[in-house]
Amino acid sequence: MTISWAAYRRARRRSRQAWAVLIVLAAGLVSAVCWFFTAGQFAVAEPSVMGPSTAPVLDPAWMKAVPPVRPVPEGRAADALESLEVKGRAANDNYERTAFGQAWLDVDRNGCDTRNDILRRDLGGAQFTEGSRCRVARGEFQEPYTGAVVTFTRGAESSKAVQIDHVVALGDAWQKGAQQLTPLQRQNLANDPLNLVAADGPANQEKSASDAAGWLPKNKAFRCHYVARQISVKAAYALWVTQAEKDAMKRVLASCPQQQTLIPR
Repeated sequence: MTISWAAYRRARRRSRQAWAVLIVLAAGLVSAVCWFFTAGQFAVAEPSVMGPSTAPVLDPAWMKAVPPVRPVPEGRAADALESLEVKGRAANDNYERTAFGQAWLDVDRNGCDTRNDILRRDLGGAQFTEGSRCRVARGEFQEPYTGAVVTFTRGAESSKAVQIDHVVALGDAWQKGAQQLTPLQRQNLANDPLNLVAADGPANQEKSASDAAGWLPKNKAFRCHYVARQISVKAAYALWVTQAEKDAMKRVLASCPQQQTLIPR
């Protein structure tokens, strides 16, 4: 059978197009496989949880800002992150909670201890124990780390369901600059409302002293605020980040490039 030159050229062109399509599809498949075995498998494994995207910082009606080491820089959290020093972790074998002062002091001198201040700030419909204007007895809120609606009831066991989390864990802070702070500055760091949120007890225990490279809230809607809050705290108290921590923060902020730092006011 005789094939014309024009028909031959058309056949060659279709063949090249077919091979080009196959190459593109193969490249896409390879990229998808690489993504899955790096970040994808973890993203797929994470439950689809949605909850609050922010948490309160200060209620000026009855709370006062705690003096930091230096003011939180206003503007994009990503820019503030670039201003933080990048270093490795310092030793942790000499860490003690007492280095940050007695737990839950009334640092802002408003007459109520820090734990009750944060419960009152974060819980909806907070009620006080009889005869007190400070001790929170009960309340309910949509918890930021899990997105679940959590009820707080004061009691030896029931109180564990809601804990006050240090957004920048004190153990992490100790390894990243807090050892160079004065006792008063460490006390302020431990009681600064900027660094505190009411959180689900089990989620707080799971986080422990992890930084952003080791733990992020399951509620993805809260991650931009969470990372920006950590950056704000570290900037305010002259703390540094590790390279892995900085990389993790940048990945989160890539989805919200206009996320701002948090200024207590």
